[in-house]
Amino acid sequence: MAGSADAAEILVTADIATSTTWTADNTYNLQTQIYVLPGATLTIEAGTVVASTPTANGSGSLAVTKGAQIFVCGTKQDPVIMTSTADVATWDVDASHPTGKDPKTGTWREAANEWGNLTIMGCGYISEDETPGNVPTCDEDNVAAMEGLVAQFPGDPNVLYGGGDDDDDSGKIEYLSIRYGGRVVGLTNELNGLSLGGIGRETDINHVEIMNNVDDGIEIWGGCVYLKYFSIWNVGDDSLDIDQGYRGCIQFGLIVQGYSLQSSQGSGVGDNCIETDGAENSDWQPVTSTTIYNVTVIGQPLSGDGGTAWRDNARVQYRNCLWMDLGDQLVRFDNLDGDGAQGYGHNGTLSWADTWTTSSAVTSLVNPCPDPSAIYKSQLPGNLAEIRDSVFFRNLAGGGTGVQTDPAYTEAVARGVFNAGNDNVLITGTAVADQPITSITRGALVPIPGLPQLPVTELDPRPANEALTSVDQAPDNGFFWPARYRGGFAPGEHWVSSWTASFAFGFTPLIYPWCEEKCSLAGVTGHPRLIGTGDLTPLSSNRLDLYNAAPSALCVLFVGSGLTPVPFKGGILKPWPAALEVFLFTTPSGTLPIPFILPAGFSGFSLVFQYAIQDAAAINGVSLSTSLTGTFQ
Repeated sequence: MAGSADAAEILVTADIATSTTWTADNTYNLQTQIYVLPGATLTIEAGTVVASTPTANGSGSLAVTKGAQIFVCGTKQDPVIMTSTADVATWDVDASHPTGKDPKTGTWREAANEWGNLTIMGCGYISEDETPGNVPTCDEDNVAAMEGLVAQFPGDPNVLYGGGDDDDDSGKIEYLSIRYGGRVVGLTNELNGLSLGGIGRETDINHVEIMNNVDDGIEIWGGCVYLKYFSIWNVGDDSLDIDQGYRGCIQFGLIVQGYSLQSSQGSGVGDNCIETDGAENSDWQPVTSTTIYNVTVIGQPLSGDGGTAWRDNARVQYRNCLWMDLGDQLVRFDNLDGDGAQGYGHNGTLSWADTWTTSSAVTSLVNPCPDPSAIYKSQLPGNLAEIRDSVFFRNLAGGGTGVQTDPAYTEAVARGVFNAGNDNVLITGTAVADQPITSITRGALVPIPGLPQLPVTELDPRPANEALTSVDQAPDNGFFWPARYRGGFAPGEHWVSSWTASFAFGFTPLIYPWCEEKCSLAGVTGHPRLIGTGDLTPLSSNRLDLYNAAPSALCVLFVGSGLTPVPFKGGILKPWPAALEVFLFTTPSGTLPIPFILPAGFSGFSLVFQYAIQDAAAINGVSLSTSLTGTFQ
């Protein structure tokens, strides 16, 4: 565990002009809005805590300017935490944790606005019509001032994002937990948990959590950044908000609606789960065109807004997602953003209805970009707007009972979401035994006037029932993972365990699956996954669970203690020169549990499991795993 009992507090008072590293043996208290300036790189070591002191005049915050980079190097064991000093219980030294910071403890508080946020600004294309000089076509000179930042003089470059480089690289973020943020700068000008403006696709963002924020959880303006493994809980506005021509891809997410403060909706109480604006005006380019795979959305049943909100020509493909307990419509046609945009169909752009029936290969002919194929790369074959291969449960807006004719699905039905070819599944009724997740518990009613809340107090979001297997899967294209299930979690897998605030506060359980590397070959019938569970001690009960294999396929399982790669049918199989065991079996339904008990004497080394599965649809007829490793103490 990172940290030490003599950790020093570093007061950060000046912008970062030269490359700097923040280390886990210190905590960093930002005294004001701190900028990482162009040309500088900020590296934050695993286990580091950034904790600003709440003040009446606004607490510290961190912004990375265009031309700068940030590298947040957290791990599952030692995440980087950005929070306030009032959140001391989850990271400070105390008698029960004498070795240092412990991100795995704490108690949830009704709080937000205790520090600022993390803002990153890049050079990707954006569509924003309020900045003087901006034009309605894709132009490298189009820029915008970042929400929540205050320019020191007209044209201050430190608050501007946008440009003409969709491949811009702003750094890398891994295992980052952002808690109790969202400083209020002014009326309708509040900081989001994570703000991403014009970020390029070479930027790597994965395993990011937002817990309690006064405004949006994650907001993205333009650019093409790809986002994978995100968790957003109890934010005070939209959980995920997309604007100004975002054209990246997103996979594996968890959204849990709730509240951070007993305030209004949008400033403490959650609004839409996912809100998408196309362009800032709706006939400008680029326009938001994105594909979102494998997100689990847990709504707020009494007062939450839409599962998906659509404005200003937004184009989104939702696939293999899970939607439950929504307090409003699954598809919410907002059309206008309230900021002067004209909505779908303006100036010859596609109408709302046509967007759902038009191929994703079609790009706007209004204010066209010089090379549309270079600008629009994220959507997959299908339609510009669609919801496919997803599961819906207990969305009871307007007094519904859990059937397709309920008010929650009015617009979805009109847009053809439930047409047979979309492979969507509506679980009718409200029976707990039929729910598509493992378990959920809600606390007592919080009677916020006009916005009553039923907070989620315990959640195991691993899939169940109709979420266990999807009809199709994402392509294995270098970003998307070919996951054949619905929602953000694989069967038996729980990627929010141990590093998140949701785990520290007891909302999500401790699950320790053994680690599996990415398959070198995968079949279109389903990416096979081998999950290991158990306490990994001698004479203990353990189990392997094989998921998503081809039904009735022959499987070869090797068990050993070392890796020696050898070619096998066009791929790389890693058996062992002296394998302890080799097993042959079939996979009747594509899912198979394999229980076992470790004999005495197994300690101090890794036991490695390797499988190969006959799969007629796979490359060379075989799906391979690289390794699944359990380390015995």
